[in-house]
Amino acid sequence: MPGVLQLPSGRLVRGRGISRPLPAGPRPTLGVYLLATEPPAVAWDSRWLRWPDFGLPTDRQQVLPVLMEVWQRAKDERVEVACLGGRGRTGTALACLSVIDGVPPNRAVQYVRAHYSPRAVETLWQRRYVRRFRAG
Repeated sequence: MPGVLQLPSGRLVRGRGISRPLPAGPRPTLGVYLLATEPPAVAWDSRWLRWPDFGLPTDRQQVLPVLMEVWQRAKDERVEVACLGGRGRTGTALACLSVIDGVPPNRAVQYVRAHYSPRAVETLWQRRYVRRFRAG
């Protein structure tokens, strides 16, 4: 499905830009929103990571627990990760999820670009963040 990343374990995570309409089909049971300002309310369980456009999360201590929840729930539930455009911040979080799923950190950006979007993970800082990301 377009916009859905399949992790090596088989888990599926939808990435998207919230500036676009919600895709057709079943709604997620969990959404994680990577935005500088509080996201609009949604009808499903959600988390907000304060994350400025083209930047990195402002509270890095929150990232691993939230992404671990996404990874765990993606085994049996519909989950999504979204920023405004669905590429930079979303791609960075998806790359970090790939690391959690076993992709080496130095290959995670390449994995997400191959399986989600060739334009994922937009900045040098985001690429460095993924290379340094540790899942535990």
